[in-house]
Amino acid sequence: MVSTTSFKTAKSEEIFNAAQKLMPGGVSSPVRAFKSVGGQPIVFDHVKGAYIWDVDGNKYIDYVGTWGPAICGHAHPVVLEALHSALENGTSFGAPCALENVLAEMVIDAVPSIEIVRFVNSGTEACMSVLRLMRAFTGREKIIKFEGCYHGHADMFLVKAGSGVATLGLPDSPGVPKSTTANTLTAPYNDLETVKKLFAENPDQIAGVILEPVVGNAGFVTPDAGFLEGLREITQEQGALLVFDEVMTGFRIAYGGAQAKFGVTPDLTTLGKVIGGGLPVGAYGGRADIMSMVAPAGPMYQAGTLSGNPLAMTAGIKTLELLSKPGTYEQLDRITTKLSEGLLSVAREAGHEVTGGNISAMFGMFFTGQAVHNYDDAKTADLKKFARFHRGMLEQGVYLAPSQFEAGFTSLAHTDEDVDRTLAAAKAVLAEI
Repeated sequence: MVSTTSFKTAKSEEIFNAAQKLMPGGVSSPVRAFKSVGGQPIVFDHVKGAYIWDVDGNKYIDYVGTWGPAICGHAHPVVLEALHSALENGTSFGAPCALENVLAEMVIDAVPSIEIVRFVNSGTEACMSVLRLMRAFTGREKIIKFEGCYHGHADMFLVKAGSGVATLGLPDSPGVPKSTTANTLTAPYNDLETVKKLFAENPDQIAGVILEPVVGNAGFVTPDAGFLEGLREITQEQGALLVFDEVMTGFRIAYGGAQAKFGVTPDLTTLGKVIGGGLPVGAYGGRADIMSMVAPAGPMYQAGTLSGNPLAMTAGIKTLELLSKPGTYEQLDRITTKLSEGLLSVAREAGHEVTGGNISAMFGMFFTGQAVHNYDDAKTADLKKFARFHRGMLEQGVYLAPSQFEAGFTSLAHTDEDVDRTLAAAKAVLAEI
């Protein structure tokens, strides 16, 4: 790890300054710009295992993991070896390949709700597609989403979204037509009564409910007891579909995702991140009768030139093979619990009000003494204190998500020594802020 005195950023600053003249805000995705934590972002040079190195030579313990996909650790040798072999066959086919069958079977075997799956290129694309499918199958146009849940940047989802929108303080996005968002209804997360009220006010008009079963885009927020079960019951009663956006939780909090962890099976599921092993990928799937609506089996059109890309399929197959080994999730849960409980303990010992927790390899901590059940609760957190904490940890060689409204991730590559060093860094930083 680096220390405050050895922390150098000259090359990162030079590259980022140049980038701002070439790309909007100097980045390809908003949260990377460090807007909510201040300062300029570090520019990565290479990654390996649980670590990243920037262009100035600083080394960090990484708890972002390319926003979730690096669950086995960065640049895992098994994945890299398979990718090297796959490269010899070409980078893209734009046609069927046998690797799609292999990964599809693995996903179907693992995820309770999925009987048929369609591969796409990102989580955003998966959610866009499943939205169209919900409406096509039900013949209804409205959907319910939850405040602070982020389902990608499609127009209908940019209503009270979390993640980058929350980070930038934008309630919505210019360029989204009012006519589009008029069909998006919102409710506070963990609030079944509001969901019931929305169905009552919009009889036979709501196609379905979509949510992150464990929220990671308003910070780490878990479902209250009975919440997911209640949504399952309400949607069935109303003839609407229940969709779990498991782009973040899929294959991370359990091999079968949140639906396997909590024992609640939705009608449709979106996936991404882990199933591509670090390469661009997304997927959506569910009941066979619903998925039969998707072209060319049915009339609902959706397509993609790079969908089912052989490199992404290869990385996904090898990643899921590694995750399916005995003891994998026990190890992820053990190391993440040690980290999460340790951070909360160190913070409280230093006199800070905090709340947080973890499920398997996903964790979070808010600088607030209030229990966080939804996005409004999350917004009570002290964002200025988080910004100081983030900067301090960065200078101590620990890379955390540059936003209070993002969950953190661990991997199989993280060791007890990594956690101990992280907690020691946190103790030093929390004593000063």
